[in-house]
Amino acid sequence: MTNLLKRLALPGLVLCAGAGIYLALQATKPVPEEKGAELRGTAVFVTPAVAEVAQLTVETQGNVRPRFSAELVAQVSGRVVSVSPEFIEGGRFLPEEPLLSIEDTDFVLALDEAKARLAGAQVELEQALADADVARKQLAGQSNPSPLALKKPQVAQARASLKAAEAALSLAQTNLERTRLSLPFAGRIASTEVDLGQFVTAGTRVGTAFGTDRVEVRLPMTDSQLAALGVPIGFSAGDSEDGFPVDFSARVAGETHHWTGWVRRLDAFIDPTTRTVFATAEVDKPYDAGGAASDMPLAIGLFVDARIAGRMVEDAIRIPAAGLRAGDQVYVLNKEGRLEIRDASVVYLNSEGAILEDGVLAGEMIVTSAIRNAIPGMKLELISDSEEQPVGDESFLGQKG
Repeated sequence: MTNLLKRLALPGLVLCAGAGIYLALQATKPVPEEKGAELRGTAVFVTPAVAEVAQLTVETQGNVRPRFSAELVAQVSGRVVSVSPEFIEGGRFLPEEPLLSIEDTDFVLALDEAKARLAGAQVELEQALADADVARKQLAGQSNPSPLALKKPQVAQARASLKAAEAALSLAQTNLERTRLSLPFAGRIASTEVDLGQFVTAGTRVGTAFGTDRVEVRLPMTDSQLAALGVPIGFSAGDSEDGFPVDFSARVAGETHHWTGWVRRLDAFIDPTTRTVFATAEVDKPYDAGGAASDMPLAIGLFVDARIAGRMVEDAIRIPAAGLRAGDQVYVLNKEGRLEIRDASVVYLNSEGAILEDGVLAGEMIVTSAIRNAIPGMKLELISDSEEQPVGDESFLGQKG
């Protein structure tokens, strides 16, 4: 019986001992130090705002067109008897160089006839003056002789006949000169419509040409681009001024070429369709060697990009383009590591950066990273000063379009 009780009590004693040891361990275990939960800030890139004197530029595009262009029109009728070797598409010519000649036989004869009539009119005038002198002497003793008796109407008629003969001679000379077609400027032939031996009548168009001394580029400008130049609508550069320098560029024959020109004037009106103002830039000697770095001419009809150097802005604040948010807002990392959302007054903007009038001070850290659900005062964490995103060039080029 005793042995049975011992066997039954032994497991109970073991369980009690284990429970006691567990309770002792629980009572003596170290208590972990409690710490407050620490929230990490949003990691961002930043770039400091820079104060500088900035030169603004306007970026726009336009087509090259000739400063002078003309249609060659026959002013007299006749058969084409000679054609200049340069009277072909692309041919070049000098001022007053004959391009086309019309048969002049009839006009030479007309000139000779006009000269003969002029000589006869001069003789008639001399005769009328002589008769008037005789009549005046014969009627010297008479009182109030009539003009007819003094041969005055005859003299007037002779003078009128002489003037008519002189006019006929001038017209004959002019018609003879018109048998040689030329232009008052140097240029290139754009098209031809007649050839040797063809008969043309007065008013027939025989070709078209354009001048090569100077070309123009019409450049549309928005209101903000106009502000970049700092000149009023209707601006015109004087004879002593070159205007605003322009760098033209275009890709031709697989390469990018550059030409230098000047904005000489602005239109005096706003285009009612596009609500833009057009500027006119000029390039001198566009077809001469050396017009571009690779001697590529600035050809008529070429579509070019234009960068116009505008006015200077003192005490400008420049920030990277990525630092400007929708609605002209700027995210600033303050000294406490918190986010400030500010409204900025943006003057000019392009892919390189933005120029601000106010809203940001020089040296403040501009957030250039994307932030979802940005809230003023939220904690930010700078990723790395060495990974700052580039701001752009030393001088700002561009505008808010």
